[in-house]
Amino acid sequence: QVQLAESGGGLVQPGDSLRVSCDVSTRTFSTYTMGWFRQAPGKDREFVAGIKWQLGTRYADSVKGRFTLSRDNAKNTVYLQMNSLKPEDTAVYYCAVTSRNLITSSLGSIEQYDHWGKGIQVTVSL
Repeated sequence: QVQLAESGGGLVQPGDSLRVSCDVSTRTFSTYTMGWFRQAPGKDREFVAGIKWQLGTRYADSVKGRFTLSRDNAKNTVYLQMNSLKPEDTAVYYCAVTSRNLITSSLGSIEQYDHWGKGIQVTVSL
């Protein structure tokens, strides 16, 4: 059973930076595709960023240039570094994993991910 646990969320001001992490309990983490999604109140869950085990990445246009996704296969952890945060980044952030070797263009497809974390709140406000 694959389990995911997000950490590092919180309340920050506009322009601040924050790093959220996702620890994954699986012996085959290095071959998994990882994704981050977010859901704001009253909105659908949306793609933020994804990373393949071969380290190819994809970002939503809304975060491109501000967010950076990385992974540490030795620690079974994926990191989402968020810079220049905006109030519209406020949401519950979820990490997700799939054993499928997705092509880059499919990293944003929610239905491709098999396991999800419980989510962590990120609030950007004065």
